[in-house]
Amino acid sequence: MAKAIILMADSLGIGAAPDADKFGDLGANTFAHLLKAYYDETGSALSLPNLSKLGLIDACEAAGGETCLISDRQTPQGAWGYAKELSSGKDTPSGHWEMAGVPVLFDWGYFPKTQPSFPQEFIDEFIARTGIPGILGNCHASGTTILEQLGEEHVKTGKPICYTSADSVFQIAAHEKSFGLEKLYQVCEIARALLDEMNIGRVIARPFLGSNSQDFARTGNRRDYSVLPPAPTLLDVLAKGGGEVISIGKISDIYAHQGITQKHKAPGLMNLLEKTSEVMKSAPDRSLIFTNLVDFDEKFGHRRNPVGYAKALKEFDDYLPTILNQLNADDILMITADHGCDPTFPGSEHTREYVPVIAYKPGMSNTPLGERNSFADIGQTLAQWFSLPALDYGDSFLNELTTPNKKENN
Repeated sequence: MAKAIILMADSLGIGAAPDADKFGDLGANTFAHLLKAYYDETGSALSLPNLSKLGLIDACEAAGGETCLISDRQTPQGAWGYAKELSSGKDTPSGHWEMAGVPVLFDWGYFPKTQPSFPQEFIDEFIARTGIPGILGNCHASGTTILEQLGEEHVKTGKPICYTSADSVFQIAAHEKSFGLEKLYQVCEIARALLDEMNIGRVIARPFLGSNSQDFARTGNRRDYSVLPPAPTLLDVLAKGGGEVISIGKISDIYAHQGITQKHKAPGLMNLLEKTSEVMKSAPDRSLIFTNLVDFDEKFGHRRNPVGYAKALKEFDDYLPTILNQLNADDILMITADHGCDPTFPGSEHTREYVPVIAYKPGMSNTPLGERNSFADIGQTLAQWFSLPALDYGDSFLNELTTPNKKENN
């Protein structure tokens, strides 16, 4: 048994999920809509030959029922399908945990869209424990917009910028130099402890640099403080069974550092991909290399930039052969997503969508996997792949990857 690699294309949804109406997301389709936006702006279809060859285009059209405006379309040479979510939310931890065999079947705590958004009792205790002079924001907001609005006041007053979104999250933005990065992390740890009883999924440190509202920009030193998954995930089971679980990017934060044996940070899409390639060269057998490609969500989905999203996908596609060529005969590559974030959809929040389920081993042929009833099918497949005990959720499709396929071009 060799290595498994998961590339989590953060927010790459491929069509509205069956329950999208409950979330106000009917009609969302992150991938198909960013392709159309790219075509409308440039007059040419995007070329993604490597993702096409792995089955992403076929998966999107099967899931969303929309034609994908793509050039250089390839016949799939891998396994492809699409999965709906069991978890009650459309947030990052729920998507990641479910993929690893632990769906979130409870409701997170959320902050109302009223302003102020946070309970005064919590804010008073937060200020008392941290010693900060107060907070700014206290609302639902876009992370980039609120820096433009409140960044200069933050630098002058020393008050951190606190805001939330439709997700179960408390975000704290502060200037790395004037406020201090370590101080920001300490403040976030205090907030995390205070918010446990409110069942808030994540506290996120959002450090930034710059001299004024025109050039404030987030840095790569983001840190997520998540609650613990409610049960052992695939990562825990593999690590306990003597395997290596290697986190690249924010994976370790999302799983509250549980089941992680090695972790690597890398800012930006290309650095994350290059770090993945580097780790693949040295990772031992029975390793799970797990990378979150956060830029798709953070820089393009939430910022409603479909053309930028398309160009980033092109960079991903161009780099994929480097990773594919490193796969040994008994390695397996998975590409999936944790939710959607349709950059053409109203608002700036995640969208409830199917996610792609792409699996590839060297020498594979076209293998349709159809609709999967849970993201957990990926975790269950990898549990079987690593000869681990079965997880509580998910149906393995490993047999379909190892049995000669007779459904070519189905």
